[in-house]
Amino acid sequence: MKRVGILFQDRLALLSFFIITSTLLAGIFAHWIAPNDPEEVHMELRFASASWEYLLGNDHLGRCVLSRLIYGIRPSVLWVLATLTISVGIGTVIGFIAGYYKGKIDAILMRICDIMLSFPGYVMTLAIIGIFGVGLQNILLAFVLMKWSWFARIIRTSVMQFSSAEYVMFSKTLGVGSLQIIWRHIVPVSLPVIAVTSSSAFSSMILQLSGFSFLGLGVQAPHAEWGMMLNEAREVMFSRPELMLAPGITTILFVSAVNFFTDALQVAFDPKLRSKGKKKQLKGIIQTANLQGKEVA
Repeated sequence: MKRVGILFQDRLALLSFFIITSTLLAGIFAHWIAPNDPEEVHMELRFASASWEYLLGNDHLGRCVLSRLIYGIRPSVLWVLATLTISVGIGTVIGFIAGYYKGKIDAILMRICDIMLSFPGYVMTLAIIGIFGVGLQNILLAFVLMKWSWFARIIRTSVMQFSSAEYVMFSKTLGVGSLQIIWRHIVPVSLPVIAVTSSSAFSSMILQLSGFSFLGLGVQAPHAEWGMMLNEAREVMFSRPELMLAPGITTILFVSAVNFFTDALQVAFDPKLRSKGKKKQLKGIIQTANLQGKEVA
């Protein structure tokens, strides 16, 4: 409860949390929230202006832009979040095993991670698309294959720092089990790093999926997705700029909210981060994670 109070003392974090939860709920209950069928074509309403029935107007096929924007949350955010959860879960388990037990186990797992990280992320994604074809599921598969090793290496670095702490060594001396030590002593202090790296990956994965969909390699018509909506509106970007502004602003707003909320989440997990020393320590870990993330991408 104390951490929640610290978290929501920041007004920006509160606003970001509202944007994130509202977006997720809108995606989950899109069937009841969307005012119209997102795939229903009305050629007589082609490029129609905003009205009470169509608040954001209609696209080149007369479809409701607002409804497509709401339904686009599912592939753009919800499916990416599910993929991120799987990647983080795999990377966390491997990272904790490698960082805590070290030795031969660490060497073997890290060599596997090195092999996975040796492939550029975009190249691997394009290779999977070339083998299995275009589509959302293939891009999400590529995300899981490429991201888990990145999470494993970053989390392993954090675990190795904390596993050598005096209180951990003292617990081992008392005969406390490894799983109990990991759960009670290492997991809580590793949460800020996991939260930061997850947020950074979440934001980048949303942008990457939108980018692939914009290029026609991701979500396919007639399904709605923010990147594909940008692609469909680019031909009329000067005459009807609102068709590009709606999905563009939505993407920027949600990604920014995720980043701002995670910054506040760091402080909530560890209030000592307000001191300069701790900020520099975590900043170094985050920068390492971002640099390795760029190498993977």
